[in-house]
Amino acid sequence: MTELGADWRVLDGVATAWFGTSSLTEGAALAGRIVQISADCAIDIRATGVRVRLVDGAHAAAVSELGLAADPSVLQVVGVVLEASDPAAAQQFWQPVLDYVDEPTGGLVDPLRRDPDLRIRQSGEARPRRGRIHLDVVRPSEVVARVSPGEPSGPYGVRHADPDGNEVDLVPGDPLGDGPGTADWQVVFAAMACYRVDSPEQQVQLAVAAARCADVAEFPLLIDLRPGLVVMDSGKDQADADAHGLDLDFSDLAVALQAAARDLGAIADPAQPRFVQLFLDAAEVPAVRAFWTAALGYVHDRRTGTTDILDPLRLNPELVFQELDASDTERREQRGRLHLELAVPADMLTARVDVAVAAGGRVLEESVDRCRVADPEGNELVVIGRR
Repeated sequence: MTELGADWRVLDGVATAWFGTSSLTEGAALAGRIVQISADCAIDIRATGVRVRLVDGAHAAAVSELGLAADPSVLQVVGVVLEASDPAAAQQFWQPVLDYVDEPTGGLVDPLRRDPDLRIRQSGEARPRRGRIHLDVVRPSEVVARVSPGEPSGPYGVRHADPDGNEVDLVPGDPLGDGPGTADWQVVFAAMACYRVDSPEQQVQLAVAAARCADVAEFPLLIDLRPGLVVMDSGKDQADADAHGLDLDFSDLAVALQAAARDLGAIADPAQPRFVQLFLDAAEVPAVRAFWTAALGYVHDRRTGTTDILDPLRLNPELVFQELDASDTERREQRGRLHLELAVPADMLTARVDVAVAAGGRVLEESVDRCRVADPEGNELVVIGRR
């Protein structure tokens, strides 16, 4: 790859940088300048900054020359690793559930790079039929009905298992309201609308319009730009007043955003919305939650009564913790098939591992560029340093 400047790190094979901004509107304006340099890039606009991922690292220097304030220390990517007795069968199960594409090195990746990769590795080791980590995947109800991999089970009637017993709750989403003003929106735990655009110019115009609407409402909307696509996302549960805590009815903002998109000629893609999160079962939820909060640099959900932890930049998947029967010693003691990977800049690797250990973790294995750490109950995190 082309030599990158100090602003950039290579995460998941892609040149990645974070540039601070003071508002969504400023971030959208910055995105417009970056798209002029490289239209084939992924840009995530947040209220406090913009993450940029370039397919062609040769454009990195030109982006840095815009005079931006970069902060490589916040960069990280959380992924999921599945160890399977038959990787091909596992991949066949998970691909339609997630609507991911094949990764050459084995596994599946979100083609939009919004949701976590699922890397699939061969394993002949005997494991429990039911693990302590599972995925929630939420998609529009019509999509769920079409891709459902079999008869569901579980307490909510949405659970499915792959050939090795790894579980996913495939949850159907709902429209946001009944009126035409929000017809483009789906609630997939997050309220989300995805718009196809004809040109980079139209894409930037829509991003700027959405950012202005959200800034006026003082709502931290997530605006993600991909080639030919604009995604508007409330964030998990943030369409609910008790979650966002603002003097705002999110439906009113959704009406304004939809009107702006349609005025610009953008076309909604109702099948595109998707939300992926991770559930961890724990006998001692506070201790396990404290480990993962520290290790991932996450924060607690502001609401009482929830166990969710989330990336403060809302660029990585949320984790939810639920209590496991402490008497289920066999399940607690066996190593599961699913674990998480955290890719960070190489110069942050030692610090991140130290934080994880201080929060109750223990090092299982380490080398120059990676370290495998277990939480207080044995769930594993592999921290990888990328240059």
